[in-house]
Amino acid sequence: MMELIEVTDENFEETILHSDRLAVLDFGAAWCAPCKKVHAMLQELLPVWGDKVTIGEIDIAANPKTAERYGIFNIPQVLFFRNGQHVETIVGVVPKAKFIEKMKNYLA
Repeated sequence: MMELIEVTDENFEETILHSDRLAVLDFGAAWCAPCKKVHAMLQELLPVWGDKVTIGEIDIAANPKTAERYGIFNIPQVLFFRNGQHVETIVGVVPKAKFIEKMKNYLA
């Protein structure tokens, strides 16, 4: 089974900002129940979208620099990056269709 890419403060730039495709980064924490729902949705999208989109997760407690850089104070938050630029944010638990819609928009 495919897994979300584990993103850290150390590999963030290489993994997300230098990705040659749309990058989707799930900001969360192990203790956050709503984050687990978002994580599970993104995990379900991997078989279909994983070869077109870089999908990662980052634990804000273990990686505070990246969370700080993007002003992440409330989780879950999912940020979309294209060509190294932050282009979209989804805050909270939303239907899986919302993630699919955003990915389709950026891949069109």
